[in-house]
Amino acid sequence: MQRSRASGEVPVRALFLVGFMGAGKTSVGRALAQRLSCIFEDLDDRIVGREKRSVAEIFRDSGERAFRDVEHASLREVLAELSSGITKIVALGGGAFTRKRNADLLRSARVRTVFLDAPVEELWSRCRQQAAANGAERPLLNSMNQFRKLYASRRGAYLQSSMIVQTAGRSIEAIASEIARILGLPGAADDCRTQAGPGEIE
Repeated sequence: MQRSRASGEVPVRALFLVGFMGAGKTSVGRALAQRLSCIFEDLDDRIVGREKRSVAEIFRDSGERAFRDVEHASLREVLAELSSGITKIVALGGGAFTRKRNADLLRSARVRTVFLDAPVEELWSRCRQQAAANGAERPLLNSMNQFRKLYASRRGAYLQSSMIVQTAGRSIEAIASEIARILGLPGAADDCRTQAGPGEIE
C-alpha cells in the first residue's frame, strides 16, 4: 500500500473495518484487498481457528468475557504481524472496536480504522436476508427493538474511527473505491457514487 494522502503521516500498513452487523465489513474488505493486492482477514475467523470452535460456541460455553479476552489476544497477534511488513485489510467483529482496550491498541499502533455505516433499518434487512440464506440462528434478529438499541449503544464508539463511509444503497465495489480514493491508495475510481447493483451488500 502507498502512503495515505488523507493524513500524510504514516504509510498505510493495514485498514481495520469496523461497524455493526450487516455493515458489509467482510464483503467490502475482500473487495478492497483484491483491489489493492493484499491480504484480507476476518478477526472472528482467527478466533475460531485459535479456539477450534465457533464464536457462538465460545459465547455459549465460556461466556462473553472469555470471548473478549481471546478477541483482544487475536487483535494483538494481527498487529504484531504488521511489523514484519505484511499488509492487511482486517474486518473486526461488531463489538470489538467498542471495547476500549481494543480501540486504544489500534490507536497506539497508528493504523487506520474505517467505520462502515448504514441506517439501522437497512442493517436489519441485510442481516435478516443473510440469516435466511444461511439458515443461521441469531437471537438478536428476533427483535428489531433490541437490534436498534444495540446499534445505538455502539455507534458512538464506531464514530471514533479514522474515517466513516456510508454503505446504504451502494455496491461493494463503489464502497471499496471510495475508501481507496480517500486514503490516496491505488485502484481508486473517479466516480464512487455507483448505486447498488451486482455485488450489492446483502
